[in-house]
Amino acid sequence: MVTVKLLKPYYIKMNSEYIRIILAYQYFSLLINKKVYHFVPIEGQEILINRKTKQVVNTETKFAFQKGKEIIYITMKKLTSLVDFMDQLEEIIKPYYEKTLSIQKQDEQINEKTERLIKELEEQNIKRLIDKSLDEGDIHTFNTLVQLL
Repeated sequence: MVTVKLLKPYYIKMNSEYIRIILAYQYFSLLINKKVYHFVPIEGQEILINRKTKQVVNTETKFAFQKGKEIIYITMKKLTSLVDFMDQLEEIIKPYYEKTLSIQKQDEQINEKTERLIKELEEQNIKRLIDKSLDEGDIHTFNTLVQLL
């Protein structure tokens, strides 16, 4: 039986696509068959998460855990099947998703404001063109523009 005893990131990097959780000695340990094994950075050293899908990307990465001279390798796929691992991982990355969500909301608000502004400008332009067609006595253009409002 495998359970997570401790999972703390050494540090976290973030870009537009991924959240990278970098692991180091004594920040990650598992309880395997009632024995504590500590993470050692022999193979995999990071957990890579897609910011949009919230899924762990590097599922084939192997992580090494050591107790004395014994080393056990466990894939990320196996770790992601552990409920306690996923719960702790979710808590670690939660603040980074909240930042992402607030940025997305701001972007949506900006897009809505921009669309409203463009619509207002287009209406103002049509009204100016209607005025111009009236000044010039161009009934055909006037009728065409009035239909656009």
